[in-house]
Amino acid sequence: MDIRLSRYGRASTRPSPVNRMMADFAHDFRDGIDINLGVGYVNEQTIPESDLVEAMQAVAADHARYRQAFNYGNPAGSRNLIESIRQFLLRTRLGRLDEGTLDRKRLAIGPCGATSILDALSEILEPGIVVTSDPNYYIYSETLERKGFEVLAVPEDGEGIEPAALHHKLEALGDGAARIAFFYVVTVNNPSCTILSNARRRALLEVAADFSRRQNRAVPIFFDLAYELLLHDPGAEPFESALPLDDMDIAYEVGTLSKVLAPAMRIGYILGPRGPLMSALIQKTSDTGFSAPLFVQEMASWLLDHRIEVQLRRVNEGYREKALAVRTGIAQNLGPLLEECRGGSAGFYFYLTFRDLQTHPASPLFRLLTAGGGTPRVIYIPGEYCVHPRGDLATRGLRQLRLSYGFESVSRILEALELMREAASATG
Repeated sequence: MDIRLSRYGRASTRPSPVNRMMADFAHDFRDGIDINLGVGYVNEQTIPESDLVEAMQAVAADHARYRQAFNYGNPAGSRNLIESIRQFLLRTRLGRLDEGTLDRKRLAIGPCGATSILDALSEILEPGIVVTSDPNYYIYSETLERKGFEVLAVPEDGEGIEPAALHHKLEALGDGAARIAFFYVVTVNNPSCTILSNARRRALLEVAADFSRRQNRAVPIFFDLAYELLLHDPGAEPFESALPLDDMDIAYEVGTLSKVLAPAMRIGYILGPRGPLMSALIQKTSDTGFSAPLFVQEMASWLLDHRIEVQLRRVNEGYREKALAVRTGIAQNLGPLLEECRGGSAGFYFYLTFRDLQTHPASPLFRLLTAGGGTPRVIYIPGEYCVHPRGDLATRGLRQLRLSYGFESVSRILEALELMREAASATG
């Protein structure tokens, strides 16, 4: 007898391509031998274990400030953490946010990291078309489609979503544009690590605002800031938030502490206009699990108040060193084969486009690198998974891959690049 599953349930019975690939590889992964450049884990060396222990002890010892820290919490988030994030943003001038803007906006903590906030958006917003970049954050795009949304992926250039391509896509929808649910962009793109320029950020807000006026309804735009705290290139343009320019109350920012503190803390937040959407998100948090674990929120608050500046410097110095070494390794081993290499200024990915070499799971390159036997296996994220299968870049994606320099050591990554060069040579 069959169980009656929802549409999402039925779609979820089929593992996504990345799910299958990672599960197959992890099944017999040989620690210390095989090299995983596909996993998006942070560098273990950047996780401040001693600070985490000190934060836990500080929270447990101060019952006056951190009240009932081991009990249930407020669905909107810990008052301490919300204020600590607010002061952190003002103190560091990240995004050039000012006190007036923050006073006008509402800040809420997700139940389980930034991913839970993105998931909640797919629950509280009416299904329709989601406009995003191509390459796109494939994990979220697949989630959206399982939940009944349609993804409209717009090719990016070196600054993010390309305006002319976006205009063309919107015009091509015709009356179907009424089905657009929201705009979504990762400001340091995962997978490509393309940095959304400040000019392009303003342009996207203007597009969303103009579109909202023409539709006579608010069509929100969500900026996912997942990697903005990892801007480690000293020559890169500092980020500027679009929120101060949002006079229509349609712009939201989704942030996370996972990349700079510890992913296991699962601290994500959303900052945006006060109103029904934020109220619905907070109710969804209550429905999901009352709140994020309160003691973890209080630990994050303590870390933001006492350790974050030192931690940010340490993390970004580490990623800068790795990015430079890996970029050199890419040039030495794969340079003549490449059409384009993006990344290395923020986050911890490089996105490679080869001239002729195929990278998809059925390609000789992929099969050679994952064969194992007497040599280490090397796993990467094929570009086929990173571009939308019905988008303009579907064919180009067959020659692309995402390489993570976050988790493995530099020496292991350089070893993997040598193996990639040998595999490419063997495939002719």
